[in-house]
Amino acid sequence: MSVSEISRELKELIVRELKLEGKDPTTIEDEAPLFGEGLGLDSLDALQLAMSIEEHFGVRIPEGDEARPIFRSVASLAAYVDSSRAALGAEDARTPARS
Repeated sequence: MSVSEISRELKELIVRELKLEGKDPTTIEDEAPLFGEGLGLDSLDALQLAMSIEEHFGVRIPEGDEARPIFRSVASLAAYVDSSRAALGAEDARTPARS
C-alpha cells in the first residue's frame, strides 16, 4: 500500500470515526494541521483516532509527547503508518516460521 493510499484511508477514517459530519475526506489537505486551526481536533479525538489507526492498520501509536509529531497532519500520520508497517514486515521476514 502506497503512502497516498494510506493518506486516503486515513482521511476516510478521520471523517468516519470522529463523525465529522459534512466533511468530505477529499477536501482534507495532506499537510493541514489536525489540531488548532486545521481540522480542529482535540486530545479526545487524538485518542480515538490513535485506537482506530492501530486497529485498522495494525500499527502501534506511541503515547504522550512522542505522538505529537506523528499527529501533526495526515501526511505525518501516513508516513508513520507506512514506516511502521515496513518495520513490521522486515521484522516478520527475520522471524523464522514455526511448524
